[in-house]
Amino acid sequence: MNRSFVLIGLIVVLALNAFTQNGSEPKKAVPEKPASVAGAVTPLEVAMATLAGHGGDKLKKIRSLVMKGSADLTFQGQAVPGAFSTAISGDKYYFEIVTPIQQLKQTFDGRETYSSIPGFSLPPVTSLGFPLLPKVGDPGYVVAALPEGGKKRRGFRITTPEGFYTDFIVDEKTSLIKSYESKWIDGGNRAITTSVEIDEFQTVEGIVVPRKYSQRFDLGPITAYANFKTKEVLVNSTIEDSAFAIPK
Repeated sequence: MNRSFVLIGLIVVLALNAFTQNGSEPKKAVPEKPASVAGAVTPLEVAMATLAGHGGDKLKKIRSLVMKGSADLTFQGQAVPGAFSTAISGDKYYFEIVTPIQQLKQTFDGRETYSSIPGFSLPPVTSLGFPLLPKVGDPGYVVAALPEGGKKRRGFRITTPEGFYTDFIVDEKTSLIKSYESKWIDGGNRAITTSVEIDEFQTVEGIVVPRKYSQRFDLGPITAYANFKTKEVLVNSTIEDSAFAIPK
């Protein structure tokens, strides 16, 4: 397997978790009446205020998302252009990335996971990053304080029933997410970390989502970077089950 392409795949699929949108709405949009996290005390209160800032019930009730775009990826001093497409509908998803190096597709039909590269699969796109925010308050999704560190940060951690977790850093004035970091252990018992810095937001159907963002990806001695931009998005569209079918 081409290790370079595997790294590109990891970067792209994790960046897809940002729920980016297209350019049909004004840039750097914020809620008209953002929920303040200044008075929030507990991690759950901060998380609930952040959920409200990003759309509240409208975000929790989002049914599906389809998006396509381009990405500028850099690792080991090599710049690689690429394109991605993904669809999420409940627990089902597919994503596909195309680069000059190779093509990768992964699909989950609700029961089975398929990867176009035998023996290789990535974490579910619904288990890390921004897609966890609508899960605030749901059974099995634990909201806790950020780990103690030298720098005081406003935020919270969400852990999934499977044990994946993401640390969210939020803006006290707008309640919007400024950045987030996800970690997990892969099949080779290696700790993998990815972090996202959000530069721009926009509002689509009452939901405030990241539009422009950069990502850092750490895998042992290798560090990669990526800048993402989404060009086409469908929100709450009907997606046929055939889109998630496992190839026979």
